Amino acid sequence: MTDFISKLENGDWLAGSSGPRYLQLRRCIQQAIDEGVLKENESLPSEREIAAITDLSRVTVRKAVAGLVEDQIVVQKRGSGSFVAPKVQKVEQRLSSLTSFSEDMTRRGLVASSEWLRRGLFPASPEEIFALGLSAGQKVARVDRLRKADDVPMAIERASLSEAVLPNPERVSSSLYAVLRSTGMQPVRAIQRISARNLEAVDAELLNVPIGSAGLKIERVSYHASGNVVEFTRSVYRGDAYDFVAELQISKE
Repeated sequence: MTDFISKLENGDWLAGSSGPRYLQLRRCIQQAIDEGVLKENESLPSEREIAAITDLSRVTVRKAVAGLVEDQIVVQKRGSGSFVAPKVQKVEQRLSSLTSFSEDMTRRGLVASSEWLRRGLFPASPEEIFALGLSAGQKVARVDRLRKADDVPMAIERASLSEAVLPNPERVSSSLYAVLRSTGMQPVRAIQRISARNLEAVDAELLNVPIGSAGLKIERVSYHASGNVVEFTRSVYRGDAYDFVAELQISKE
């Protein structure tokens, strides 16, 4: 941080720059991050300190930092200040095959891990009854996890299965599909619906991104070879960490 403060004190942040002062300061901070002067997870000087060094108002400084937060270059932690956001490796997932998160990450040389949010048997909600084809009063197994790659939060996965398919959710320690495979209930096909969304407070906090950040909402219904529904999953993925790729065939007509 010392080199960055020296840059501000010397007025270097104004060199060759134009436009509103908050944009000039924003570019200066971003350049310091890009060049490694400010490193991942390093704290930025306080608004008061930057304002005093640059002779800018705190409103101008706050506006510059807010733009970096919006672009997910800087993260703000309540009561702690502003920090350089850790770089997230972009993951590309193809939509042509049905694989588990653990399998996807292992194939990419990343270490997959999970943080349990909820796991157990619960009365089925109307949405779960409809999606899983259940009768009123039946229970569902819910397996809700925060999925991580190399300890970086990537997605929130909320899976629901009928009690008949997964009578003991505690059996799921890492891969849900591995448990289903062992009981002959592994799905063989699925229908997915993907939509864009801005992350609300609860999901944003779990994924360690600012509230309102871009995310991907995915709803998936998976089917057994018999044609019966196995799994109804609602997931939220970080928009800055995931690309979904589909291969399309050109019609001969």
